[in-house]
Order: sequence, then C-alpha cells, then structure tokens
Amino acid sequence: MKLKVTLTKSPISSLQKHIDTVKALGLRKIGQSKVFDDNPCVRGQIFAVKHMVTVEEIKE
Repeated sequence: MKLKVTLTKSPISSLQKHIDTVKALGLRKIGQSKVFDDNPCVRGQIFAVKHMVTVEEIKE
C-alpha cells in the first residue's frame, strides 16, 4: 500500500521541527502531493504534521 500526502497548510508560522519535517517529506508548496511507501518511518513523520497535511491511501 502507498500513501499520498498533500500539503494543505503553510508551515511558515509553525515550530521549526514541523517545518523540517515538511521539508523532509519533500513538500514545498500548498497543494503539492507526494506518494510514499507505507512504513512506520513515514507514518511518524505524517503524524508529527497531521494538522498541515491530508493523507490518502492508494491500493495497488
């Protein structure tokens, strides 16, 4: 299974660790999406910034 992560809120006024997590996910602009393999590492990053992103499960 894969996860599609979309940035929905700007990280500008957030904590530095949240800004760094969004950058680590490779998201730069609002509305930009990335697809990741579902694993605990990615799930942890998504959980840290769950208020700024939306997540969809993609079944293959």
